[in-house]
Amino acid sequence: MIQPFDDTYFMKKAYQEAEIAFDKGEVPVGAIVVFKDQIIARAHNLTETLTDVTAHAEMQAFTAAADFLGGKYLKDCTLYVTLEPCQMCAGASYWTQIGKIVYGASELERGFKNLGTTLHPKTKVVSGILETECSQLLKRFFIEKRNLN
Repeated sequence: MIQPFDDTYFMKKAYQEAEIAFDKGEVPVGAIVVFKDQIIARAHNLTETLTDVTAHAEMQAFTAAADFLGGKYLKDCTLYVTLEPCQMCAGASYWTQIGKIVYGASELERGFKNLGTTLHPKTKVVSGILETECSQLLKRFFIEKRNLN
């Protein structure tokens, strides 16, 4: 049987959030949190809008998901995010005890993997889902930003 709700399906939903961020002039990173094949949180970067360096898509999604579930632990949830989490977001994911993180584009300079940030021992990680699309949106954003300045 074909599983309609696979990692690609949900990453497309996170990508839609990244497009919303792009349209707002935010760094185009989108995130969703899924619980039992249901999207319980949708978010995108809001650092410029809120003038808050901690308003990353993942942080917004964690808060919304915890609110939806009525508890701070997201053990049975999956975070889908279009860019590899930074160490702040990876650290927050540790405390949520999220079950799985799926990301699109790698972040070689500030990503948690290169910086050696520890995730919760039970958190599974899948990378490279819609990597090309996620990377291209980020590149387009920064090219346009440079051309405006």
